[in-house]
Amino acid sequence: MRQSLNDGQLILNNLLKDMGQEVERILQGCIKTLKSLDRTQAEYWIAQDQVVNNLERQVDDECVRLIATQQPVAKDLRKIISAMKISTDLERMGDLAIGIAKVVRRIEGPLCKPLIDIPLMAEKALAMMRQGLEAYRTEDMELAQNLALQDDAVDHLYNQIVRDLLVIMSQKPEILDQGMYLTFAGRYLERFADHATNIGENVIYITTAERKDLNK
Repeated sequence: MRQSLNDGQLILNNLLKDMGQEVERILQGCIKTLKSLDRTQAEYWIAQDQVVNNLERQVDDECVRLIATQQPVAKDLRKIISAMKISTDLERMGDLAIGIAKVVRRIEGPLCKPLIDIPLMAEKALAMMRQGLEAYRTEDMELAQNLALQDDAVDHLYNQIVRDLLVIMSQKPEILDQGMYLTFAGRYLERFADHATNIGENVIYITTAERKDLNK
């Protein structure tokens, strides 16, 4: 039974890894699409939502199977429950990435300023997601707790983006709509990073059986 439980947890690790890679592929594609304002590419990325959704269902099915057949307790049970929660976070992160592609549908080009901070913010948020998944795989508390500091850096970038866009919109009222949609893109990334901290919180829960808020 122990071996079957270990095998099942390995399956969960691999499924979550696949989800993370798919979310990363989608977010990177959506950022590239935002830079180019390519609406054809935007529609392609929007259609990718189903891939992440399917992986989330596979995680849920494996978790239910393990609970029903292996009757895990204590830390094993917490890890399985956390896998379900993390898959939900990853699915939501995919939705937020696709939200950026949906922004492209609405923006009338050309862009009012070169995109520098938004792609940087995306890379920082993706690094957080990768670190959270590695912390889950290795049950590394230090990696999990460090996500709070990285989230602060993402929040700082978001605030800078908003300030810069407000200045531009005050000077060029004709780009008001575009500035608003770019602000939405930044907000989606800020929330993406928040979901990455949720992964860290689940790692802490697995190890300590306590819930800790890394978004404070």
